[in-house]
Amino acid sequence: MLDHFRAFWTKVISPVAHLLIRLGVSPDVVTLVGTVGVSAGALVFYPQGELLIGTVVITAFVFSDLLDGYMARTTGRSSTFGAFLDSTLDRIGDASIFAGLALYFAWEGDSRLYLVLSLVCLVMGAVTSYARARAESLGFTANVGIAERADRLVTILVMTGLGAIFDLPVLMHIALWALAIASTVTVVQRVWFVRRQALSAAADGGPAADGGPAAG
Repeated sequence: MLDHFRAFWTKVISPVAHLLIRLGVSPDVVTLVGTVGVSAGALVFYPQGELLIGTVVITAFVFSDLLDGYMARTTGRSSTFGAFLDSTLDRIGDASIFAGLALYFAWEGDSRLYLVLSLVCLVMGAVTSYARARAESLGFTANVGIAERADRLVTILVMTGLGAIFDLPVLMHIALWALAIASTVTVVQRVWFVRRQALSAAADGGPAADGGPAAG
């Protein structure tokens, strides 16, 4: 479903992408500006209780994730560094959203429970992405799980926005519970999936299933 949305919005943002290309703007600049916008929207508005404004600002800048990729493919400027930068800044943007919600619950929302759930979502979301990257660096795959990045992002933004519009904070609460559980399950799924591959490789005379250098 999310792939269909991605295809639709790619068509929508293509005129903007071509305009930026004609102006000489690089995809990396779009990536950086998008991350700054997402982080500012989350860390400035959410802690003040401005959940709707924050969600609108974040959503607007989230589209840079489609924009920079489209620009890179169109101009043939895709690069290893560009992919690295995009993935790294994505982690910052994602963490900022849940950090902003954590600050909201610490200051305006006055709820230790949902402060903790926001932090669980932040940590487990980061571990989900790290598990896949680390697995791939070791020659395995870990593209499994019930809550990948796009799912987490769409869920929290939609439910936070709707909760603010209709004055139903319970929608955001439900989203945080669901994402905390789903993200944790996803990490377990990826660890189990990679372990199966490692055991299979070890049985075939490949790398050992246990041990190995620690990740940085």
